[in-house]
Amino acid sequence: MRLSAAFLPTLKESPADAQVVSHVLLARGGYIRQVAAGVYNFLPLGWRVVRKIEEIVRQEMDRAGAQEVLMPAAVPAKLWQESGRWEQYGPELLRFKDRKGAEFCIGPTHEEVIVEMVRRDTSSYRDLPLNLYQIQAKFRDEMRPRAGLMRGREFIMKDAYSFDVSDERALAAYDAMYAAYARIFRRCGLDFRAVEADTGAIGGSRSHEFQVLAESGEDAIVACDRCTYAANVEQAEVAAPTAPGIVPGAAGHAATTERAQVATPGKKSIEDVAAFLGVPQTQLIKALVYMADGKPVLALVRGDRGLNEVALKKALGAKHVYLARDVEVVDAIGVAPGFVGPVGPLRGEVAVWADAELRGARGAVCGANAADAHLVGVDVERDLPGVRFAPLRFAEPGDRCPRCGEGTYRGFKGIEVGHVFFLGTKYSAPMQCDFVDEQGATKPMVMGCYGIGITRVAAAAIEQNHDAGGICWPISIAPYEVEIVALQAGDVAVMAAAQALYDGLRARGVEVLFDDRDERPGAKFKDADLIGVPLRVAVGARSLKDGKLELKARRDAQPTLIAVDGAVELLAARVAEEHQKLRDAADAPWGSPS
Repeated sequence: MRLSAAFLPTLKESPADAQVVSHVLLARGGYIRQVAAGVYNFLPLGWRVVRKIEEIVRQEMDRAGAQEVLMPAAVPAKLWQESGRWEQYGPELLRFKDRKGAEFCIGPTHEEVIVEMVRRDTSSYRDLPLNLYQIQAKFRDEMRPRAGLMRGREFIMKDAYSFDVSDERALAAYDAMYAAYARIFRRCGLDFRAVEADTGAIGGSRSHEFQVLAESGEDAIVACDRCTYAANVEQAEVAAPTAPGIVPGAAGHAATTERAQVATPGKKSIEDVAAFLGVPQTQLIKALVYMADGKPVLALVRGDRGLNEVALKKALGAKHVYLARDVEVVDAIGVAPGFVGPVGPLRGEVAVWADAELRGARGAVCGANAADAHLVGVDVERDLPGVRFAPLRFAEPGDRCPRCGEGTYRGFKGIEVGHVFFLGTKYSAPMQCDFVDEQGATKPMVMGCYGIGITRVAAAAIEQNHDAGGICWPISIAPYEVEIVALQAGDVAVMAAAQALYDGLRARGVEVLFDDRDERPGAKFKDADLIGVPLRVAVGARSLKDGKLELKARRDAQPTLIAVDGAVELLAARVAEEHQKLRDAADAPWGSPS
């Protein structure tokens, strides 16, 4: 493609609303333009990247035995009502009525539609297994779309669904998709981790996220430094404590083991109470009131810990859990947040749950259930006879790994680009997606579902591959493989040499961008760095006199000289070599789901 004829509107300044690197560089590099909040046009360069990612996904899905289909974006409400999700799904589901008053939604995911498709024409165990996938635009009405393609409202997604006759076979399909995902992300040139995760609104009993490691990531993950275990912090297991998490300190209130009430006027936060009493935050018990299926629960963790709502929900066996509003706290406990504690009579019937780290805690500080007051010298076993224990805190870097018992957790930030779920019969049972087995019995099909955010992969690749000048695309998903820069557009010899190189590379199947514009060399180099094509060849009058061209890989600090003679063969071989490296990485052994 000649740049002089290309629709490639680069920008010198960053968009005012761009907060992350990928959003800035995609907009400045002429890849995307915003249409509405969280909704984008893909310009020619951006669409080439999307198609590259889609092609890798298609190849690996087909290799794994999946078949491509296409389902409608507009989905009738009756299907979602069959599964029960019409009432359960939140405001992110964009709902509307057609001219006849029938209710529809724009599909954010397609479990219901694929079940309806399969149950129509599949009824026997002989028809199974099936694995069907599509690549399609989705819409989720995010309250605060942000970060460009990282969290938009409309996005392109690959979603696949497997149907099997048993849990055993369905788990084998899950493992096959897990392996296919590892190949996909390796071929895309990404540094990632597969981590255990919560199943969330999709449901099911097993789940792994594929997280691209990047400082801009929204997700906190931990991974063992000795074994393969890794998980989102919401899902990560916490090793059973080997000692109480709170023991009496050396002096003052920290050393007190006799319970007493002390005045803490206006001191509500953990930080303020600890400073006022002269104790470390690790000496405090943080008491949080939650509403679990409409009933209040008092949840306790050590003062410096974060309470994991996913873990609390699991411990309670609850469907819906949320942090209580101030008025609900007062109704349940009788005192405003900041002075709530587990000791003493509570206003209503409130279940008290404590993190396992608090078992055996002594000399602790907690709210006194009275305004402007806290208790010191709290002994959990003595003072909380009815408390129930469960792992409720977030896993943290430095924690002992519960899987191998030898390693410790390291912390990472991640961008979720893929998610695999073992669904079981969550959708097939209520929607009567059944088959008849070899004995003639009717059973619900056992399902899995598997998603990849195609457009998010593009953004995540930039978050992981950029420098001060712009994007540094992995060659497999770059819009072009080689960029030719003609430094003097008015020089006949320069343009002839550049044209010959352009024609020769295209004849060899290399994807080439040709900057033939009448611009200053410095401006061309800046645009080349911004766009991020992996290999750049500069054709200039000075070097051409010596029969040379300047070759610079996007990540190299300085160019190298190559001979004009043989340049086409050298560049074609270099492109092939870079692709082969990624294919070799994809073929390397990859572990099974932990």
